[in-house]
Amino acid sequence: MKTIQLSFLLSILSISLLAQRPNFPIDEDTGLITYKEVVEEEGTKQEFFNRAIGWINGFYTNPVNVTKTRDPESGLIKGLHRIKIKNIDEDGNETDAGVVQYRFTLGLKDGRYRYILTEFSLKQGSKIPVEKWLNKDDQQYNSNWDQYLTQINDFAESWIASLKKGMKPKAKKKDDDDW
Repeated sequence: MKTIQLSFLLSILSISLLAQRPNFPIDEDTGLITYKEVVEEEGTKQEFFNRAIGWINGFYTNPVNVTKTRDPESGLIKGLHRIKIKNIDEDGNETDAGVVQYRFTLGLKDGRYRYILTEFSLKQGSKIPVEKWLNKDDQQYNSNWDQYLTQINDFAESWIASLKKGMKPKAKKKDDDDW
């Protein structure tokens, strides 16, 4: 009887863990996990460029090394960055699981901008695309992969929220003459 109860509890636990794994946006052309959106916002291409550089300088510890392209004329900013992922055991203890590299692109035009986050790969002797972690039928499947994917998704969502906040127009200060 206890074996049946334990099996039932393990089934429920595995179902709830599967339900927690987010759905990832997969680019139809590349097959890669790709977060992208065109955001309508007030501003010119030059204002967006200035806001984006300000945001990058605040978001990244070493913004000059992160950005590979900063072209105000074309309204294009490209970057390459890495984030750490962790193994988290059932007691909540964390250990390093590696480093995931990703690319981002910001395209800027009058009245709108576009962001793209893509090419997530585990940095090892060779790059391992994280899309491999989506395949539970893989012979090398590891249950930690779901944790890693969730960590990547959480990072991407916080990156996007921070970018959108940073790209908003700054509130204009009142002049003393308008008192």
